[in-house]
Amino acid sequence: MAYLNENYLNVKESYLFSEIAKRVSSFTEANPDKKVIRMGIGDVTLPLEPLVIEALHRAVDEMGNAATFRGYGPEQGYAFLREAIQQYYSRGGVSLDMDEIFVSDGAKSDLGNITDLFSIENVALIPDPVYPVYVDTNIMSGRKIVYMNANAENGFLPMPDDRVHGDMIYLCSPNNPTGAVYNKQQLKAWVDYANAHEAIILFDAAYESFIGDDSLPRSIFQIEGAKTCAIEFCSLSKTAGFTGTRCGYTVVPKQLKKKTCDGKELYMNKMWNRRQTTKFNGVPYIIQKGAAAVFSVEGMKQAHEMIAYYKQNAKIIADALSEKGIKFFGGVHSPYIWMECPKGMLSWDFFDYLLSKAAVVGTPGAGFGVNGEGFFRLTSFGNRENTMEAMERIKKLL
Repeated sequence: MAYLNENYLNVKESYLFSEIAKRVSSFTEANPDKKVIRMGIGDVTLPLEPLVIEALHRAVDEMGNAATFRGYGPEQGYAFLREAIQQYYSRGGVSLDMDEIFVSDGAKSDLGNITDLFSIENVALIPDPVYPVYVDTNIMSGRKIVYMNANAENGFLPMPDDRVHGDMIYLCSPNNPTGAVYNKQQLKAWVDYANAHEAIILFDAAYESFIGDDSLPRSIFQIEGAKTCAIEFCSLSKTAGFTGTRCGYTVVPKQLKKKTCDGKELYMNKMWNRRQTTKFNGVPYIIQKGAAAVFSVEGMKQAHEMIAYYKQNAKIIADALSEKGIKFFGGVHSPYIWMECPKGMLSWDFFDYLLSKAAVVGTPGAGFGVNGEGFFRLTSFGNRENTMEAMERIKKLL
């Protein structure tokens, strides 16, 4: 008999965003005449930047010519893209070797797959509220999870506590869902904690390009000591609108090493390389050529023009909530606004209320954890017209 992984019994039957899609679908079927404005899932709406489109077209032409056609590429990513990422980090003051950079189809995949490297005996230390993938992948593995309270009192930025031990520490900055950002001193405290506890920080930097203050770290490797305790995940989905083309990368320092349960020492860079060469076949050449264009100086200029558009949307949302006297977090260095549900409403109740009365979709905070109850996430990734219309509807409703 083939036995199944019973840990799947412990995950919620429906992924958060699948449940949202189900409820929205039911509403639109019952109300076909109503225009639904979606401010829930963090999908982008602007087209890919011109430099990327040019690179994609050139790559397509290359694939149509026998002299420049490419088949299987390196699982770690083509050298031209890894070098472009390396130079991008260098401009930010971080020195990386090319073989510390692994190109992937997105941060979500790698954040889930990285658990392959860790023993089931490890304890995962995860903030609450949190991006559901961190939690679900560890539940699926059967790993113990200890939650850190992120709340209004600590600005949704939990700090290390030596009385609480974790082996795998999940940090996200700028944070999804709350929009909170760690400063250098706060991240240094986490790096010191991880090194003292011989732990690994799994640092999700998917929204680093939204940081508009040079004093705030965009990479954990800007923090002294991080290369002995941290792995960084990043994505082009929000940086350059690659949600539909899929490309990201993970940085695993070569000096990062830990021991197995029986005391054997292993280098995590080599482990991840072995994992990827076994279980991953690489990102398509065409997509990698487009991604390389993003990391050029001109490419990042165009990317930041798109980001500025979304940040202006965030300001429109924030201004509307301020006008109505509703407390919120985020929206400055993040595309997300984390608002308190009005009148003490529960977050799923507010979701249904907003959908039924205003035909606006957001994300209920309870879907991100216990501490998300009573909060609601709005995204600024919509187009300008819809963002303005949605906030007018919300203002009238509240």
